[in-house]
Amino acid sequence: MDVHITLKGRGDLAAQVYRQLLDAILDGRLRSGERLPPTRELARRLEISRNTVAVAYDRLVADGFLVGRAGAGTFVSAEPVRGRAAPKGVVRPRAFWREVEAPKAMQGARYDFRVGVPDPRLFPMETWRRLVARELRVSAAAYNRPSGYEPLREAISRHIGISRSVHAGPDDVLITNGAQQALDLIGRVLIEPGTCVAVEEPGYPPARLLFRSLGARVAGVPVDAEGIDVRAIPRAARIVYVTPSHQFPLGTPMSLARRAALLAWAERRRAVVIEDDYDSEFRFGERPLEPLQSLDRAGRVIYVGSFSKTLLPMLRLGFLVAPASLAPALRAAKQLSDWHSDVPTQAALARFIDEGLLARHIRKATREYAARHAMIAETLAGDERLLLIPSTAGLHLCARLAPGVSVRPVPGLAVESLEAYCGESPAQPGVVLGYGEITRDDIPEGLRRLRMAAAPEAAGPLP
Repeated sequence: MDVHITLKGRGDLAAQVYRQLLDAILDGRLRSGERLPPTRELARRLEISRNTVAVAYDRLVADGFLVGRAGAGTFVSAEPVRGRAAPKGVVRPRAFWREVEAPKAMQGARYDFRVGVPDPRLFPMETWRRLVARELRVSAAAYNRPSGYEPLREAISRHIGISRSVHAGPDDVLITNGAQQALDLIGRVLIEPGTCVAVEEPGYPPARLLFRSLGARVAGVPVDAEGIDVRAIPRAARIVYVTPSHQFPLGTPMSLARRAALLAWAERRRAVVIEDDYDSEFRFGERPLEPLQSLDRAGRVIYVGSFSKTLLPMLRLGFLVAPASLAPALRAAKQLSDWHSDVPTQAALARFIDEGLLARHIRKATREYAARHAMIAETLAGDERLLLIPSTAGLHLCARLAPGVSVRPVPGLAVESLEAYCGESPAQPGVVLGYGEITRDDIPEGLRRLRMAAAPEAAGPLP
């Protein structure tokens, strides 16, 4: 282990070496069992006598912090007893970042209805391990192209062309670390301080916060049963972020008429539409409507997708398809951001798609999620306190609360509030029920607890 030691002056050098090694041990920078450099080597690096270093080592051995092993060297023998915190400092972040709360760790619950969490038990982990292990052996060690691993771009262009009718070739696909990085790259390329970005209300909070962090002026636009209200989009908006296939979080699809109106609006206003097609693979009912990207004839739609919900969140792989006029800037932004996404993971995903394993996994997962979706919908059908919003896709359902009803905390039950998805507009009382994590066996009891929790303030629990 290389140890950084700084000597000042020509005073008691052995004491300086002793004190700095002791601090490193107590701080935990040198851990129990780690080997220190030989006295001769450390003395040479510090340009002092070997005897000076030996004196420091001997004191630490005598104090019980080091131990010498014949023929092996000198090792740390003590566990750290305290940690050294970074300086508090006086530098302050921009005002926006003083308003944003640090992410909180997700706390699981027995009856877990959190949103956006797929079931890892459905994922073919052993198959994935085999693919990744193979790519770790054969993938090139050099830097890759910012746009992503070419076979994966080819596989994605085929996949979204077949499954979603998206018009894109391999050169139109840019691989990202999830949908969130895709939105970040788009924002870096298109947003200037003060740019007006319209978002759905209620909508996806991380997108709203991301655009604000880049200096945008974010405007919430109401959503009704047909999707975003195009007439309510501010004239100043230059970017519109929408989730047309499965509105987040309400779950309703944008009607074909509303899609046409949004594209016409973007053409008139010379604006850009960001289409986030999250959860589009999991559909349980009618055939999905055409994506905005496939209806776009003017090149104003940027299509964003992700494999985080389809496969596993830990993979952090997504993609975007942009008009050719934006492609060079987006590739440059990706290179400046992190150069490229993990190559072995990209290569493994390319094989996963090409060998038909993705399609097989989606079919299997869709059957399971459809069963969970049906259980929740059937249980809450006709409930007078939890008014279910119809949805036929994705990993969650949404229910509005009847007037005068609120949801009280219940031990062991994790449910998200619809209010959390509202920006500056009046909050909409309701709950969002994810079913990616909870099992079918636990859904009935979880919903019973939810129905007990959803009651008028003056009323007792439901029987």
